[in-house]
Amino acid sequence: MKWFGSLFMTIVLACALPAMSHKPGDNSRKIDDWEYNATMPVNDGIAGKFSRGPMAISTQAMPAPMIKSMRKTMSDTLGFAVGGAKDANNFYDNLKNGYLPKLKSITYEGIFYDHYFDTGKPERCERLFCPTYATAVRKNFFTDADEYFLSVGLNSNIKASDFTRKTLNLVVVLDISGSMSAPFNRYYYDRRHIRQNREEKSEPVKSKMQIANESLVAMLGHLNPRDRLGIVLFDSRAYLAKPLRPVALTDMEAIKRHILELAPRGGTNWSEGYKNGLKLIKSLDKRYKDPAKYENRIIFITDAMPNRGELSEKGLFGMVDRAAKEGIYTTFIGVGVDFNTDLVERISKTRGANYYAVHSEKSFKKRLDEEFDFMVTPLVFDLEMTLDSPAFSIDAVYGSPEADKATGRVLYVNTLFPSATEENRTKGGVILVKLKKSSTEQKPIKLVVRYTDRAGKRYQVTKEATFKKGYYYENTGIRKAILLSDYVTLIQNWLIDTRAGCNDKVSSPVPILPLRERCMLYPPERPEFPMMQTWERRSCKLKISDGYRKLFAIFRRRFAEEMTALNDPSLQKEYDALLLLSGTKRAEDHQKRDDWQTER
Repeated sequence: MKWFGSLFMTIVLACALPAMSHKPGDNSRKIDDWEYNATMPVNDGIAGKFSRGPMAISTQAMPAPMIKSMRKTMSDTLGFAVGGAKDANNFYDNLKNGYLPKLKSITYEGIFYDHYFDTGKPERCERLFCPTYATAVRKNFFTDADEYFLSVGLNSNIKASDFTRKTLNLVVVLDISGSMSAPFNRYYYDRRHIRQNREEKSEPVKSKMQIANESLVAMLGHLNPRDRLGIVLFDSRAYLAKPLRPVALTDMEAIKRHILELAPRGGTNWSEGYKNGLKLIKSLDKRYKDPAKYENRIIFITDAMPNRGELSEKGLFGMVDRAAKEGIYTTFIGVGVDFNTDLVERISKTRGANYYAVHSEKSFKKRLDEEFDFMVTPLVFDLEMTLDSPAFSIDAVYGSPEADKATGRVLYVNTLFPSATEENRTKGGVILVKLKKSSTEQKPIKLVVRYTDRAGKRYQVTKEATFKKGYYYENTGIRKAILLSDYVTLIQNWLIDTRAGCNDKVSSPVPILPLRERCMLYPPERPEFPMMQTWERRSCKLKISDGYRKLFAIFRRRFAEEMTALNDPSLQKEYDALLLLSGTKRAEDHQKRDDWQTER
């Protein structure tokens, strides 16, 4: 029996030694599990294997610890920012390249997220979400009307040093369709980009595919060994490129090389790509996708040129919504100046969703360095603020993708993500509410906030806010939010009026208000607003009427005054855009008027 004992020990040691010798940096056990073959035929259908066998084996041994964030911040606690748009890059890229931007390329929440706001420090913050309030009264410089504003500061009790994200089950769904071959600064469906690119003597512009590939590679550097990564590619079909497997068991350098070699081809089928990305996450054993222990997210990288069928419940929009209800959330990353923000803006209203527009691999990498963990960690859901006051009601909401859900007494936001802070200022950490005054009663406004945490527990916070006499701003945060909301309002009204004469087909009654008043209307309340969503894929040349050029010049001077009063150099980007918009050469075609009526 001694020989049996010796044999048994030999077998045990032979099995144990390789595992004991394996270190995180050791590639001896790491697998290059790339499966995509670029020679696969392009036609309708599904390519690749979507089985759970190999994935089940490689994931069972990996526990789900809380991974500590390596991010540094200047303040002790983090704040919150709403979901939806995380920038206005697509708007600025279109301006830079001489195109008329789409209406939804610039949003209130997207502009807010580019800035830090004084949110006011809560007296005590013992719960996850601790809202603060500030008030302001001002005379509108265009209309001379008295206006009342309330800002909601999005504060938290999360210590920056303690912030962690859970282990991430990440599936990247990457668009490799033919439209991704277009240069980053051209509209693919103009069919001019090939000739223009050949005629350019300067260094060729990168294609959308190159920018997407490089941005994805930059993103992979933020994954931890215990995170899981899967990749699905799609053109007119869906292809399993990489099974969902722990990063620790994957040869990530080989995967990055494969990604950089990808080339565009074929048509576009968003639904097939998303459906099979979702299938990868669902193939995990339920123990390894529990939302209470894991972050489950699909990152969808595309130039957003789908078919109209994606708007149906059976299409992409319906799938994203149903996935969110199962704790699987979605981030959209748009590539190229022709990125269709109108479509993605609708998707971004979904629970746990957000979207970014990529400028370049370099700028995207910098952003990921600062906020990747935040991007994939929704913490507050179903935020509802009820306003109780006989003197005031909600007139407009700025800074939330669900602003259209606001009523006279209720504001709703479906998701808050953690956000960076510095010196008691939070990045994107404010929602601005414009109030309508109906009486002279001076009683405080009662504000009741209800929200749900990740575990489904419901909370309620009750506070009061009071308006003072005269014109004032209670703090710099609300003053800056009002200035930036004016900026977006003016630009969105310009885009509504101008796009009516572009390739959008908008039929609407002739506006009654003169341009100077119309330009500051709350855009969602304009009758044309619902008709502005378009699936047109051709570009529109940047043109600015005489009327709007004058309005931009007036507002530019006002913006400069406020920028000085706030002593805030971060507003330079918006000021530079106003310089461009107020100085653009007038349109050559005087037959076409995009103001619909002129001032006398």
